[in-house]
Amino acid sequence: MDIIDTIKEQIENNSILLYMKGSPNQPQCGFSAQTVQAVMACGERFAYVDVLSNPDVRANLPKYANWPTFPQLWVEGELIGGCDIVMEMSESGELQTLIKEAAAASAAKQQA
Repeated sequence: MDIIDTIKEQIENNSILLYMKGSPNQPQCGFSAQTVQAVMACGERFAYVDVLSNPDVRANLPKYANWPTFPQLWVEGELIGGCDIVMEMSESGELQTLIKEAAAASAAKQQA
């Protein structure tokens, strides 16, 4: 399977997906740490991909997403953004709404 197909599949199969350096319990950079804390504070389950242990994803996702840096938060198949955008959305309350709606939509799909 092509790495771009793998990335597309990860994004399609996870309504809330964070590409980050490290894991939620052990982030490997400050931006990933801030972003994962903001997402975790929303209280919903989310998937993550550690780009440090997936060098193919790390090399190809920026081209696919047209976004050069990590972390990257994807919700319902759309790139939301990196640390700055996530932090702004968290402060305004937009992030919580977005994450909760995505989690609810995902739960509804699974019940259908």
